Amino acid sequence: MDITTVFGTVVPGSSPGGSTTFSIFMPQIQEINSINIPKEVRMALAVLQNASFEAFLVGGCVRDLFLGVKPNDWDITTTATPEEIIELFPKTFYENNYGTVGIVTCGEELGTICSDESVKIVEVTPYRLESDYSDNRHPDAVSWSKNIEDDLSRRDFTVNAIAYNPATGEVIDPFEGIKDIKDRLIKCVGSADKRFNEDALRLMRAIRLASQLDFDIDAVTRESIEKNANLLVNVSRERVRDEFTKLIMTDFPMRGLSLMKETELLEYVVPELLEGVGIEQNQAHSFDVWEHNLRTLQHSADKKWPLHVRLSAIFHDISKPETRRYSKEKNDYTFYGHDVVGGRVARQIMERLRFPKELTEKVSMFVRWHMFFSDTEQITISAVRRLITNVGKENIWDLINLRICDRIGTGRPKEEPYRLRMYESMVEQALQDPVTLKMLKTNGKRIMDVTRETPGPKVGYALHALFDEVLEDPSKNEEKYLNNRAIELMKLSIEELKKKADLGKQGMEEKNVEQVKKIRSKFKVK
Repeated sequence: MDITTVFGTVVPGSSPGGSTTFSIFMPQIQEINSINIPKEVRMALAVLQNASFEAFLVGGCVRDLFLGVKPNDWDITTTATPEEIIELFPKTFYENNYGTVGIVTCGEELGTICSDESVKIVEVTPYRLESDYSDNRHPDAVSWSKNIEDDLSRRDFTVNAIAYNPATGEVIDPFEGIKDIKDRLIKCVGSADKRFNEDALRLMRAIRLASQLDFDIDAVTRESIEKNANLLVNVSRERVRDEFTKLIMTDFPMRGLSLMKETELLEYVVPELLEGVGIEQNQAHSFDVWEHNLRTLQHSADKKWPLHVRLSAIFHDISKPETRRYSKEKNDYTFYGHDVVGGRVARQIMERLRFPKELTEKVSMFVRWHMFFSDTEQITISAVRRLITNVGKENIWDLINLRICDRIGTGRPKEEPYRLRMYESMVEQALQDPVTLKMLKTNGKRIMDVTRETPGPKVGYALHALFDEVLEDPSKNEEKYLNNRAIELMKLSIEELKKKADLGKQGMEEKNVEQVKKIRSKFKVK
């Protein structure tokens, strides 16, 4: 089969290692090296082709191969029907009405029984024809075709409507998807209005792909998104949530959300964010609330922070518009309580979008506590410990990271000024156990049991004396030694025992001071 495109017939060149290059007409496009395609994917293709069926890689994996990006998912399209696909492979599952059969693979074998960690799924779908989409979500009916162009014509965007056969280097590109990859353009296949009416989630997907790939959106496609934005109400909140999550996790989420605002999609997903547009802040900020939230999110993406930090970043000042007041005394705006109110609003948004409960609670908590302290001169280690109790040891550093993103979002270039470094040093200090008598593998009660001593100051002196010895030689912190040594100490006069106890108290103080000095030095604060 020739590689037929709208700009003529192109015969691919070949290079060692199974590479196919299109540099004759697409100098910016990456060559596809079949060695980079997992063996089990090539084996699945070979099984279909050896059974006299046509079979191609298709969709996002082909697009990513042309971009030189490692695909996350592998999709195959074929002339085989679902029943014929199932007959060819030892381990499959078929749980949908759209012809997609999942082939279970394990390492380099197809259908081998293996652990969950090593299982990979290759999705195989017949060439497909689709009827109308009366609900703007799913085709009313599907049927199978023997023509690859039929299958490509029903796909969403041209960059996803390319088929590739690694065995021969054959590429089918009837909608100039390769050219659009070269031009870094998201464009609908055929009529944009028809594509979006078929599945309204494609409205968000177009913007997510532009954000993910750093592409532009074709003018006609963009105009259609704006015209059909209201169709998004027909899509389940779970599907909207998943697409929103993918956008947030791209490298350029600020660009994606800006496009959602410009195309009027955002009001159908998180309209609360739009309330920050044009809301001027106080002198500490260079941007309005809307742009500040976006920039805070973008910095979290630049740092590759996980989803809960990114969601907290975009929602952290969600309630500034409703809490803004003008203070004559300060001659500036204030936003008292925006963190508390924002925590509640973030939870409402997350619940509306059907996010998991655990993630919802975590993001709500981060928004609630993102302000934490404002004055390092007044903050105490006890206050830091209370904060850690409120958010949990496992979350405190992510909260610090959110605060850093918040700072960058104001327009300040320095990521970690002295104040933030002081916070970090105090958090680390609070997380480390202080040097105390609790570290001893004995206590007052045990000493009294062993020595028959009655309650009194000598028991406390003995504990501190034992602590002094353990500071000098940690190997002595052993129950048998401490018991025997306590018996010996109790034979001393109270004056002699007190002298030894004072040495233990002094050593404890010195160790704690030394610990704090090391932490302060690490964070370059005094």
